Amino acid sequence: MMNQHIYELELSLLEPTVRKSAAKINQLIADAFIEFGSSGKIYHKNELLEELPLEEPQSYKVQNFATLELAEDVVLATYLVEIDSVSSLRSSIWKHNGDVWQMIFHQGTKCEASQE
Repeated sequence: MMNQHIYELELSLLEPTVRKSAAKINQLIADAFIEFGSSGKIYHKNELLEELPLEEPQSYKVQNFATLELAEDVVLATYLVEIDSVSSLRSSIWKHNGDVWQMIFHQGTKCEASQE
């Protein structure tokens, strides 16, 4: 059940309607969030709140989604995503804060398309 919930949260962050909403991003991303982007750039929450609503919508294809419970209130999500025929391995750490799950860390690493 937790795997499905984290999967839905992760996918919601790829949805154009969520990415365009600073309020929704603010709910899903923890204040101490950090991302190591596939571009090599490091992002923090305030940068996502400014930049995501301005980006052009993209199509994401998610494969091989898996979760691993690291602690009772911390989950690691891993998957492969393809954006415009460019693939990257993704990992996110989600923490249960009060009554909501929030992403506290995310990393993207470019890779070949066929990962098993």
